[in-house]
Amino acid sequence: MKNWFAAVAFSLISVVQSSAYAKDLPDFTELAEKQGPAVVNISITQNMRADTVPFPGMQGDEQMQEFFKRFGIPFPGQVPGPNGAPPPEYKSQSLGSGFIISSDGYILTNAHVVAEADEVIVKLYDKREFKAKIIGADKRTDVALVKIDATGLPKVTTGDPAKLKVGEWVAAIGSPFGLENTMTAGIVSAKGRALPQENFVPFIQTDVAINPGNSGGPLFNLAGEVVGINSQIYSRSGGSMGLSFSIPIDVALDVSNQLKATGKITRGWLGIVIQELSKELAESFGMKNTNGALVAAVEKSGPADKGGLEAGDVITKFDGKPIVASSDLPRAVGATKPGRAATVEVLRKGSVKTLNIVVGEMPAEGVEAAQTSKPAAKPEPDRIGLVLKEATAQQRKKLNGKNGLIVMDAQGAVAQAGVRRGDVILGLNNTEVQSLEQFSKQLAGFAPGKTVALLVLRGENTLYVPVKIPAAK
Repeated sequence: MKNWFAAVAFSLISVVQSSAYAKDLPDFTELAEKQGPAVVNISITQNMRADTVPFPGMQGDEQMQEFFKRFGIPFPGQVPGPNGAPPPEYKSQSLGSGFIISSDGYILTNAHVVAEADEVIVKLYDKREFKAKIIGADKRTDVALVKIDATGLPKVTTGDPAKLKVGEWVAAIGSPFGLENTMTAGIVSAKGRALPQENFVPFIQTDVAINPGNSGGPLFNLAGEVVGINSQIYSRSGGSMGLSFSIPIDVALDVSNQLKATGKITRGWLGIVIQELSKELAESFGMKNTNGALVAAVEKSGPADKGGLEAGDVITKFDGKPIVASSDLPRAVGATKPGRAATVEVLRKGSVKTLNIVVGEMPAEGVEAAQTSKPAAKPEPDRIGLVLKEATAQQRKKLNGKNGLIVMDAQGAVAQAGVRRGDVILGLNNTEVQSLEQFSKQLAGFAPGKTVALLVLRGENTLYVPVKIPAAK
């Protein structure tokens, strides 16, 4: 009898504990019922030739096409037409998600979802389908605005991403693998996440299950407000691994408002190349911390050049906003209206300077890189492992007149630091290269164990590379 009472008591305690635990978990049912109708399925059709098919039979594999399209991977295979005729055309289809932001038919989604689409079909929650018009798309933020000819539509309510807290519950609704109006939930893992090649978006990182087809769908907080657009995942398998990234809704709305008004995006621009400050680089510049954005290059006659900014400067404040990480600067500059003067606080050779720079408008990308050639004979490397050659007159033209030193070989300390053959050395510790002789004399003046910063041009990119002077052999 005692055992029976003990078992009953234990069961009752377990039920009470389970009920208490369940009360602590969020209830997403109301969110799904109220917000689900504002989420749409987006189907994209693209007319393609068979020579763009990566593998035979891939025409119908929408998920694989979504993967190739999102990451910009070229289709490698070729399928020739019969008797040498031009390859036949076929229609490639892919799926994505979106959400209605106004009752008259404006819909937000990802730019990569509608990129190069010949036809965009929007399917509503009530199964109605509409052919959509692309109002505009911005690849830099991966935001697109499309419009369908409909009125009286359900729309989402937007929230404030700045109020999100790490650990807060969030939910996504979309069409993973074409399964319409699917809800998944998780928590905010991190905020303000910077991703490679995505300088204008402080991503919200979550562990919400996001899969192909979810792209462009909304991320909700528990109040039922949209706080982000689901854009990217980190995955080794192509499916969710608990690392999902969303564009904050305030960033997306700013982009959509510009697209709606003008059909294009206008961003502020300084004309500089920046990089993150490592501990070694900070040491070489005599800094006590790694806060700021290191200026690796300044475009000649650009806004920064006209305002007095120099390569080697460390930008610590832009227009009164502290620059802690280098990724803070592109967002601050991009949000500045072109033509407006901004105060820029920099650390230059140990001294703090304040510059006034008139911000320009971001132009199209593209800079021609310097070419290199292999030497006929291989001289001995210098004390850090460099074999250098002065740039020719033709090469200096491609370097905007600068006297770069071409890296013919790199070994030892400098190779370990990442410098390689074909790089161009433009400067050493804030001093521009004038000649091979001048560079060698300056390098000889540093004691073993000292860290120096080489300003390196690689292709179209300029960066500082920290190198520790090795002990003499």
